[in-house]
Amino acid sequence: MSDVPSSPEREPFYSGRVPENPWFEIDGPVDAWEFDEAELAFATRLRALAERWDVPFASSWVGRPEDDSSLLAVVTLGTSRLSLADFGVHVTGSTMRGDRLDNPLHFLPERPTSYSIEVTGSPDEHAERAAQWFETILRKPVVRHEWVHDGRIHAELYLFADTGEGMAQRYDSTLSPPGQEQELIAAGQVTGLNWIQTSGLGPPDRIVPVRGTSEGAGSSERRRLSVRGLLGRF
Repeated sequence: MSDVPSSPEREPFYSGRVPENPWFEIDGPVDAWEFDEAELAFATRLRALAERWDVPFASSWVGRPEDDSSLLAVVTLGTSRLSLADFGVHVTGSTMRGDRLDNPLHFLPERPTSYSIEVTGSPDEHAERAAQWFETILRKPVVRHEWVHDGRIHAELYLFADTGEGMAQRYDSTLSPPGQEQELIAAGQVTGLNWIQTSGLGPPDRIVPVRGTSEGAGSSERRRLSVRGLLGRF
């Protein structure tokens, strides 16, 4: 690959926190969700704890999942043009469970991930643990790996720099080197709806800090990247 632009810019994350849009606002009229006293106590305490955070802003809200089975609090990591990953906690009675949410209905995954938490306790205890969990995720550094051909980016991978876990990727065959797409398909570097996987491209041409520090980007590149739940095109 050649002609890599020399001065890549940090891509802005979803940002611009304003007073009228605090962390974990209830998504719509409170009465519409029919929250009970314990659920409202959890939401209020979580919001108060989040106001103390010194982290880049991310989209967040409180509501219910599609089946109304629990209270749901969600944080979405994303850039100005792309949603990368949702992380959320479901609170049902005295139990709170949290994980990365890989579906548009915001249900917990069938198989818990490394982010999974489960807590039994009071609304205040749930809020304390949820706030700690969300803050840890919000502090994780995110980078973007880019592959360039003829001066144009033909593939991107967003990942956590500290663990190498991928969140979203893009591959544009119209900008890629001639024959590369066919080679990747022949090598089995496809999944889902024939989405090309960036894991077959080799080392990226550059690594761009996106959120937090870029520290750890070099070590993560040496790891075998996880591509669970990656997007094909966006």
